[in-house]
Amino acid sequence: MEQTEHSDHVIIGVDPHKLSATIEIVDSHEKLLGSGRFATDQAGYAAMRTYAKAWPDRVWAVEGANGAGRPLAQRLLEDGERVLDVPAKLAARVRLFDTGHNRKTDALDAHSIAVVAVRTEGLRVLKIDGELEALRMLADRREALTRRRVQTVDRLQALLAELLPGQAKRDITTGQAKAMLATVRPRDIAGKTRRRIAAEELSELIVVEAKIKKATAELKTMVLARGSTLMNLHGVGPVVAARILADVGDVARFTDRNRFASWTGTAPLDASSGEQNRHRLSRAGNRKINHMIHIAAVTQLRLDTDGRAYCRRKRAEGKTPLEAIRCLKRRISDAVYRQLVADAQHPANAVAGAGPGGHCGASKESSAVDLPPHIDTSDQPLPGPAQPTLRPLASTRKRPLQPAG
Repeated sequence: MEQTEHSDHVIIGVDPHKLSATIEIVDSHEKLLGSGRFATDQAGYAAMRTYAKAWPDRVWAVEGANGAGRPLAQRLLEDGERVLDVPAKLAARVRLFDTGHNRKTDALDAHSIAVVAVRTEGLRVLKIDGELEALRMLADRREALTRRRVQTVDRLQALLAELLPGQAKRDITTGQAKAMLATVRPRDIAGKTRRRIAAEELSELIVVEAKIKKATAELKTMVLARGSTLMNLHGVGPVVAARILADVGDVARFTDRNRFASWTGTAPLDASSGEQNRHRLSRAGNRKINHMIHIAAVTQLRLDTDGRAYCRRKRAEGKTPLEAIRCLKRRISDAVYRQLVADAQHPANAVAGAGPGGHCGASKESSAVDLPPHIDTSDQPLPGPAQPTLRPLASTRKRPLQPAG
């Protein structure tokens, strides 16, 4: 560990890992004041905080505070420290243009993180929100249960296909599986073992589905308790709404719906060449949220909704099925953004005074506390899904998504 003279305001860049954390301390002029590598156990964490106490006016800049750096960031918050979330992309850009020729070490990573915090205004200031943290954990738990259910169903179907050749169902329910097992009475030891294992898998499936149902009910209660009206949108249920709320946090960190669409991965990328004007799918952004929006889009296509009619209009205009779904996903992203802004501005009456589609007009002025996702000129709306800016109640554009009910 190194340490130099005391400075008033310092930034502590943290490169977090599961078992260790590397820090570099710089002042407002990016002068290196100290550095060190500490374990993430109780002793190592205590030693790191003791070392940092030499700079009373300190701010911790943690890379990926919603990912690998989350455990450390939460510990710092609980101990009353000021913590900023530094996106990994920004730290990578600083490292790329540094004189170190993009060499990647923990020390260089920590230095790049600290430099980002010095140079960048509007980084997200982390705050303790117990309800939001509980919502996030419950959403993660339900996702894990869903994956477990899929694996259990796959194993059960494989066993049933051997016990009842030609009678296996693609989408099987617990009642159907139970009825199918009741018709099987094998006499050989292999058949008896296969049936017993299938019965055990069925019992596990019943337990998992009960847990999923309970988790879904809890998510719905928590979403409503936060005053969210996201579930008013077609295709947005408790699971989708909970994941959006947990990952978005403060919607004010997005300056407009285009920034939000870039973050959700629904803003297309320009792939034009010569006289051909086209866009391609963006793989950037939060893939979990993109998946949630995809679920909402598929749900709308299955029902008689405005989203389904909108998708048909896009097909009539010559777009492929995938392009039409991408347009719909972008429109859903805009609707979700409006609903989040409306809830933030009018938590007690989010639907009253709603604009087109049942969403309150969103103000473009916000006190953003997080770094808005960076987009370039290609990250623009596809032709058709929405206008370039949010419009007030008196808008004359085409009718967007309608809230349910």
